[in-house]
Amino acid sequence: MADLKAPHNANKIELAATDDVERIEAPVTWRAYLMCVFASFGGIFFGYDSGYIGGVQGMTYFIHTIEGQNAKALTSSHSSLIVSILSAGTFFGAIIAGDISDWIGRRSTIILGCGVFIVGVILQTASAGLGLLVAGRLIAGFGVGFVSAIIILYMAEIAPRKVRGAIVSGYQFCITIGLLLAACVTYGTENYTNSGSYRIPIALQMLWALILAGGLFLLPESPRFFVKKGNLDAARSALARVRGQPIHSEFVETELSEIIANYEYERQVIPQSGYFGSWLNCFKGSLGDAGSNVRRTILGTSIQMMQQWTGVNFVFYYSTPFLKSTGVISNPFLISLVFTAVNVGSTPLSFWIVERFGRRPMLFWGAVGMAVCELIVLVVGVTVGFDKQDANGAPLNLSAVRAQISFIAIYIFFFATTWGPAAWVVIGETFPLPIRSRGVGLSTASNWLWNCIIATITPYLVGEDKANLKSKVFALWFALCFCCIVYAYFIVPETKGLSLEQVDQMLSEGVKPWQSANWKPRTTYAAEAGIRDGKLEKEVVQHAEDHATAL
Repeated sequence: MADLKAPHNANKIELAATDDVERIEAPVTWRAYLMCVFASFGGIFFGYDSGYIGGVQGMTYFIHTIEGQNAKALTSSHSSLIVSILSAGTFFGAIIAGDISDWIGRRSTIILGCGVFIVGVILQTASAGLGLLVAGRLIAGFGVGFVSAIIILYMAEIAPRKVRGAIVSGYQFCITIGLLLAACVTYGTENYTNSGSYRIPIALQMLWALILAGGLFLLPESPRFFVKKGNLDAARSALARVRGQPIHSEFVETELSEIIANYEYERQVIPQSGYFGSWLNCFKGSLGDAGSNVRRTILGTSIQMMQQWTGVNFVFYYSTPFLKSTGVISNPFLISLVFTAVNVGSTPLSFWIVERFGRRPMLFWGAVGMAVCELIVLVVGVTVGFDKQDANGAPLNLSAVRAQISFIAIYIFFFATTWGPAAWVVIGETFPLPIRSRGVGLSTASNWLWNCIIATITPYLVGEDKANLKSKVFALWFALCFCCIVYAYFIVPETKGLSLEQVDQMLSEGVKPWQSANWKPRTTYAAEAGIRDGKLEKEVVQHAEDHATAL
């Protein structure tokens, strides 16, 4: 647990401050960059699980274990339960994680999540039937919820502002690596005729948890967490480590002064009023005020909902059984592996796009590209592609089927370079420090809630024993992607190149999303709070320590 004890010499702390909006962040060394980047390793949890469960559901041995020796596929209800139960666990885990991270720290919460996840994986590995498998996935879901919510919060709070988007995008890149690793492992074990076919892919997840937890023991806590707790000495030490600067560097003191001044401002705007009152703070303000807490909460939760509405997890959860059900793909495992490889290869491009063009253009044009691809897959499929077969189940037009597969791959390219990473970047930047942990937790929970909903309904949409929509399911994803286009233009603000405190300032001023790209900060929070002889007013520093909030 992070050291929360306030220093004895609190009243003697002096911190350099500035009114120059370009000097509010310390320079960063390569070592410090690598520390920030390592945290994104947590994305492997999410990606690997999304990938392996789709492959395992198509394995003959696993199907026989769950359904009996004569079964050829999982029933829609069992498939829905197995996939969606983890998302249910992550939903509650993400909400709980916000409280825990305000209590024991961001880093410690992620490590705790790794431990919970390992317990769930052990239960899944030991399972030889539906009951224990579902219980294990539910428990593992709580661990994934802890990690997926707080890793974004941790990275956003320690990353340098000019590359924060690229570093947080690294989380999505690790998700894609997890998907690829899962596809490779399930491709290698699909023909095993024993329980190793599904137990090996499941058990391998423990390795990712051990690597992440072990690495985080060596990384510092978020300095903004220590500011919230009023331990400014610990905050200065942590900030010096993440910036690779001496502890008494003027750069470190200047950045810390801005964080403190912003927090003091936000505490006046968002008074703390007990546990339940602090939760209600996430929903305070007017819907007509672009900077209100409720608008920020809606932005965070809705952008994660929209990310799921793109339909990408339909491809990664159900591509194997879906392609298998069409009867026209000889090796659906291999096609799924190709989709995953496209995802991995495309995502690094987002590191450049998010800092070169910004969040808004990335989301808008990404949604346009995905919608066009889904429309093509739909039209080709219902006319001459997947849905048109002869009496023996063979495709009437093999070229049309190949075209559909190609445009699904292009659709994945658009997602991987835009909505995949950008949605995570936005939620890490949206909330002020007093409600940030809960805001990010709620936003991540929204992702998992819609992940769960989609995982639950999809088998009923494409299952051979249910609606069996085949290519017609892409009509749903096209319509939802069109909603994403409208959403990106009217709802999402541009935050490229701004510190978290400057983002807070912009939103507080009520800047319209379509005008946000032109907004520039005019002053610093430290200047507003008071600077005397180049130092932040002592009363501000003392107040931050004397009135520190805790759960």
